[in-house]
Amino acid sequence: MSEALEILKKYWKHNEFRPLQNEIIDTVLSGKDAFALLPTGGGKSICFQVPAMMQKGICLVVSPLVALMKDQVANLQSRDIKAIALTGGIKSDEMIDLLDNCQFGNYKFLYLSPERLQSEWILERIKNLDINLIAIDEAHCVSQWGHDFRPAYLKISNLKTHFPNVPFLALTASATARVKEDIIKELGLEKPVLYQESFARKNIAYMVFEAEDKLFKIEQILKKNPQPSIIYVRNRKSCLDISSQLQTLGFKATYYHGGLPSREKDKNMSLWMEEKAQVIVATNAFGMGIDKANVKTVIHTQLPENIENYYQEAGRSGRNRDKAFAVLLTSPSDRFQAESQFINTLVDKKFLNLTYNKLNNYFQIAYGEGINETFTFNLNHFCSKYNFPVLKTYKALQFLDRQSIISLSQEFSEKISLQFIIPSKEVVRYISLNPNGEEIILAILRTYPGVYEMDTVFNSALIAKKSNHPEKEVLAILEKLKEKQIIEYRSKNNDASLTFNEIREDERTINRVSKYLEKQNQLKKEQLKSVLDYVKEDSICKSKLILAYFGEKDADECGICSYCITKKRSPKDPDALSKKIIELLQNEDLNSRELQNRTQTSKDTIIFALQALLEKEIIIVKSNNTYTLKS
Repeated sequence: MSEALEILKKYWKHNEFRPLQNEIIDTVLSGKDAFALLPTGGGKSICFQVPAMMQKGICLVVSPLVALMKDQVANLQSRDIKAIALTGGIKSDEMIDLLDNCQFGNYKFLYLSPERLQSEWILERIKNLDINLIAIDEAHCVSQWGHDFRPAYLKISNLKTHFPNVPFLALTASATARVKEDIIKELGLEKPVLYQESFARKNIAYMVFEAEDKLFKIEQILKKNPQPSIIYVRNRKSCLDISSQLQTLGFKATYYHGGLPSREKDKNMSLWMEEKAQVIVATNAFGMGIDKANVKTVIHTQLPENIENYYQEAGRSGRNRDKAFAVLLTSPSDRFQAESQFINTLVDKKFLNLTYNKLNNYFQIAYGEGINETFTFNLNHFCSKYNFPVLKTYKALQFLDRQSIISLSQEFSEKISLQFIIPSKEVVRYISLNPNGEEIILAILRTYPGVYEMDTVFNSALIAKKSNHPEKEVLAILEKLKEKQIIEYRSKNNDASLTFNEIREDERTINRVSKYLEKQNQLKKEQLKSVLDYVKEDSICKSKLILAYFGEKDADECGICSYCITKKRSPKDPDALSKKIIELLQNEDLNSRELQNRTQTSKDTIIFALQALLEKEIIIVKSNNTYTLKS
């Protein structure tokens, strides 16, 4: 038995490697650079963890996701393997201790973000470590054409000068041919050995259903497939709403989003992982590093931003190789909503220039000055002062951050959250008895309609503006409402810190980086178009469409997707269907959805049959949209 397989059995309790894992391990052990494109669930982490355990020294893992780093470190520690992650929020003194442990404590893995490598003193400490392998996870982040470009990844190639004899292993689950070329070039991989497993997930049935009543369709799917499921939604409120609606329908459901307190996240995650809840309703904050093998169904209730994200999220189903379902539910309004969310909020050069200019004015930075100056920054105050849309402004600041023009601290978040904890009629009664706070309370209720149901992120500057009262007065009213036990109210002193990394040069600065902005905007438009084409195309296998997007042009039809099933299904005998409809209507009046459900036919087929019966005047449609036999 090989040493690699012995380590796999000893620490991970697997009896064999998955496809390509052993070959990748052999390559990095021989000192060569490698590029591994393995689909979601393909076991990428084993490819660097096993060879690192076979050698003296420590493996440096560069990863962009704090949650993923923490999960992998916890996973390694549970196997008695010494691992450390340098995540955000760690103080310098603690960081020094952790790096000392790496150098003198026989640790095997050091996880850190690419931004950490930009700190000179951290890089100096890393240079003194006995590095045996450098693994770059989510390597598509290095590409301007990738779906999650991060400029800090461009600096990773500098490690080549400090560790010329240490192999690099670049790993990703989703990269087009153009992105693949970029990764190799930008990371400075030297004659890398390429490993690419097909993107085909033969056990996943990709289904696209048009559904005006998405909740009804979800109910049908979950009843038919009672195994563990994930439902992806667009926003935090939808998490709570759909989870509550499913509980009302008798399903055990929970929810997960980035705004939940850590304790609640862990509790809800455990309910689902331990199968005390069948369904977890989540935003795309959920899933990275979660490896639950028996997920039967992944349902998306809205259009994803791009095929890459959809493929990764859909790929969280069926990791045990049993048949699974990736379902995308669409309705006619989805295209408009997707364009509104992903395209209409894109930052153009004019708005970027305006944001940068106002940012400098906000902090009174003179032209030619400002380099290395750091300030406390409140996004809501900034947007309120200049009447800027918050989401678009944050995207502009993110772009400036990614281009290293500014550095925006990772702890940036909203400052206040609140929830009304008494019934609405009691709130009305309170307002009538306390008219001084009426305008502020009404502004809160109009702006945040979900504030009775859930803990809601709150913008005090916006409410001050809407109610025409000073912000201090808004905050005073909140304190009073909290005192009277009318609301739960949390105020966190966690404004962002913002550092200017360059001198102020206004348009000259923006002109230098605007070509990247235009390129990224064009990419986002192309990516959304690919999603719309995937949904709209009804004459090609859905699996083939996904594989073609990733460059696999000659794939066979999968035989199990929504297109293939429709193609295989023989058309219902129209006379037999008409007869069945008449039989059902003899007992009771039914609407089209009820008839579709009882006859087990498609929406189009049932409508066609009903139209024929209406034309023959065998049935009529009543004012409540139910059908009845004509007397």
